Parts: sequence; C-alpha cells; structure tokens
Amino acid sequence: MSAGVHEVHRPTILVADDSPQNIELLSRVLGQDYRIKVATSGEKALKIVYSDEPPELILLDIMMPDVSGHEVCRRVKANPDRRRIPIIFVTAMSSIEDESLGLAIGAVDYITKPISPPLVQARVRTHLALYDQARELERMVSQRTAELVATRQQVIRRLGRAAEFRDNETGNHVVRMSHISRLVGVQAGLGPASLQLLFQTAALHDVGKIGVPDHILLKPGPLNDEEWAVMRQHPQIGADIIGKHDNELLAAARTIALSHHERWDGSGYPLGLKGDQIPLFGRIVALADVFDALMSKRPYKEAFSPAKSLELMEAGRGTHFDPVLLDAFFAQQHEILQIMAQYADERGSQVD
Repeated sequence: MSAGVHEVHRPTILVADDSPQNIELLSRVLGQDYRIKVATSGEKALKIVYSDEPPELILLDIMMPDVSGHEVCRRVKANPDRRRIPIIFVTAMSSIEDESLGLAIGAVDYITKPISPPLVQARVRTHLALYDQARELERMVSQRTAELVATRQQVIRRLGRAAEFRDNETGNHVVRMSHISRLVGVQAGLGPASLQLLFQTAALHDVGKIGVPDHILLKPGPLNDEEWAVMRQHPQIGADIIGKHDNELLAAARTIALSHHERWDGSGYPLGLKGDQIPLFGRIVALADVFDALMSKRPYKEAFSPAKSLELMEAGRGTHFDPVLLDAFFAQQHEILQIMAQYADERGSQVD
C-alpha cells in the first residue's frame, strides 16, 4: 500500500501580504499543518482565489499595492462561487473602526500585528472547522432542496414565457437567449454557481412587458415618442413584479429585468447607468437579447442573416455593449449560432 493512501488532507491557506517578512512568519507558523499559497498584492490574491484550486481560508493584509485588502474582501464576497471562503484580516490597523469595517464587509475575524502565533493557529483552526461544518450543512440542504430548486426554475421559465405570449417575440426567444447568456458567461470566466444563476434567471428579462398595453406591445411598426416612453417603463415594471428579495435567484432575476436595456455609454434605460455601473448579468443578457432579436423575424422586420447580425453587434462596441463581454460573445459565436439553429422558430427569409 502506498504511503499516500492514508495521507491526511491539508487545507490550503492563502496568505496575502505585501511584506515578505510577514509572509515568512505566517508561513512558518502555519506551514506544518496547512498548504500555504502566498500573494504580495491584491490582484495576485484575487487570481489565486479565482483559480481552479481556491484556498479554504484567506489571511489578508489591508494595506497592499494596487487593490486593498478591503476591496479584495468585497470582490470575493460578491462572487457566488467564492464568497463562502472565510477571510481573516491580519493587519496593523488596530482601531475599533478598522475592525468594525473589516467585519462589516464580510471577514470572519480580525487579528492585529504583531501577531501571536498560538492565537493565529487557534483562529485558523476554529474558522476552518466552521467552514467545513458549513459546507457539509450546505451539501445536505442542497440534496434535500433539489426538487424545490427545479420547481422554482420551472416557475421562472413559465413567467418568462408568459411575457412572451403578450409580445411579438418568437416562442423560443427566452430559451435561446438563456443559453447564449451562459455561453458568454463561460467565456467571461464566471464560475459554475454564477453560470447556473445566470441561466436560470435570464428568461425573466422581459417579464415587465406584462404591464405594457397591447396597442403598444403588439404594434406592427415603429413606436412614436409617447409609445417609446411607455415601452421604456418595462424594465422597472419587471423589477417591481419580481420585487426585492434576499433570495439569490429572485435578486438576480430582478437585477436582469431592471438592467438589460442599459447601455455601456450611458444612453440606455431606465436608469442611464454607464460602464461598470451596469450589473454584469445585465450586460451579458443585453448581448444575448439583442443578438436574438436581430436574428429573429418580427412583424416590422425580417430576420437578419448571421453575418449582418454579427456586423451590427460589432457596431455596438463601446456604445451599446461592454467591449470585453463583446469579445467573449464573438469568441463563442460558433456555439451561439448552433444554439440559434437548435432552438430555431419558424422564420421568414433572412435579409443581408
């Protein structure tokens, strides 16, 4: 029997500090019991956190070059795939206000320098044990709620289709754009949890059209200014229909409904958000929604060809669309066109 068969799992700890001396000290204190990864800046720490082998706990300095420890913590806690990783601030910033801020943005503990090795060891042991318990509880809950999650997803899809039945969009529109959104998300580097969340909630992007009068929604031609003013209310109507919730799924659906008509240059609606102010999910769904509309027949237009549709997408670079996400879209264009073919509706002839 090989020596490695009974090897005890050694949790991985990320030590992020711009001081080599502090990294050496913490590595020496913890290295016998844990695998240590190190980062000397916030950006390097985030790369390790978002890698395929993320740490199971992070010891994080606050004052670091490029990205501060506080910002690293905020970004990790905003990521559905990484936010459960416990973060302990290890810093010389020792005021009550500093400690309160660190805990408020998601850290589980706060250790001040100079460190006490026994204290660090004890805190790390405690929070890794709590993390293991939380993961096991999450696994058990996930097993028991699988049917509920599937049912909730079906309700979301039915609501998305309900909006379509009142619109002039094609029957598989929400199916196609949900798959396209996920493809763009994959290329953009989203993790499995974020991709699943995006895929589940993209279908509700236009649920607010339920509240738009038929004579506007079904008009077989261009809308006038007054009609456009009413139509542009549908993102807010959709957000109001979904409501504000702590539930992750419904919160993401509301974000998409509210933000999918915002534009990168700030000329969109309803809030006129610009650039990174627009939530990531909203920027991704905007790409999928517009491309499917270009490729689809409507009462007031024929379907554009793939070449023409892609040309028009490129024309929106930096104005309508996030340039980085547009690159992600084009990187997946072959797969996206396969989705369009797989879930095609009855279409009229395409125009160049």
